Amino acid sequence: MRKQSVTTVTALTTLTLLALAGCGTETGRESDGAAEAGSAVRTDLPLTDVRWSIESLSVDGKKTAAPAGASVEIDSKGKASAQTGCNSIGAQVTIDGDTITVGEKETTLIGCPDELAAFEKALGGAFAGKLKAKVEDKKLTLTGADGDSIALTAEKPAPLVGTGWAVSGVVSGGTVSSLPQDKKGETGKATLTFAEDGTVSGNLGCNGFSAPAKVTDSTITFGMLRATKKLCPEPGMSLEYELRKMLDGKVTYELHHRELTIKAADGEGFTAAAGTPAK
Repeated sequence: MRKQSVTTVTALTTLTLLALAGCGTETGRESDGAAEAGSAVRTDLPLTDVRWSIESLSVDGKKTAAPAGASVEIDSKGKASAQTGCNSIGAQVTIDGDTITVGEKETTLIGCPDELAAFEKALGGAFAGKLKAKVEDKKLTLTGADGDSIALTAEKPAPLVGTGWAVSGVVSGGTVSSLPQDKKGETGKATLTFAEDGTVSGNLGCNGFSAPAKVTDSTITFGMLRATKKLCPEPGMSLEYELRKMLDGKVTYELHHRELTIKAADGEGFTAAAGTPAK
């Protein structure tokens, strides 16, 4: 498991860093003159204050599907944020008509599996320099001068109940860390879904589980957890061990659009990204 740090990147994207101040890490910054804090956003296109889900990335003629949870959001002041499926990236941008110019940026440095790391590298190249924005219905395409492009779709906020949540990180002492990995860099996979009947079910990384779950506006109280009793290879068992400690008793939760954070009283917890609605 690797803890995230924050650093400057040379040319990534139109994104704002969400909650990096609470990560307990140093921040490096770089200004390339493209945009400065407080720059005006001058456009009639519906680009800002929308959560854009990254669908795919086309670089050098090769199209790559985006990982679950990859998204971009830009506010009305030119601050932008993204989740890449592993790391968080932030930037200052200017928007003039249909042109987005990437400026100051910073990123967390969670150790990612090879596939996600490759996607982030390609995304960094595609989000360089000036980008032309084209909006049709709820679809957004960002295209660079070299023809590389990013396809995005506007997405709705995810409700706590009825959404399939995929665990994406472990929270400890205000720091978000990557999920446990095996020697090949593969992470454990855990999911949970809260149901209308006051229960939660899913997979802990190895075993399937279910438990009572009383939800209020800011807290969840978990009852006795019932789970299968399989033994699994790493990193599934390590992830399951961490989650069992957190799915016990009363915890607090926060929803930010399609991201869920659950924390116990001692500050230990986990983050999760919204997937598809539960069936």
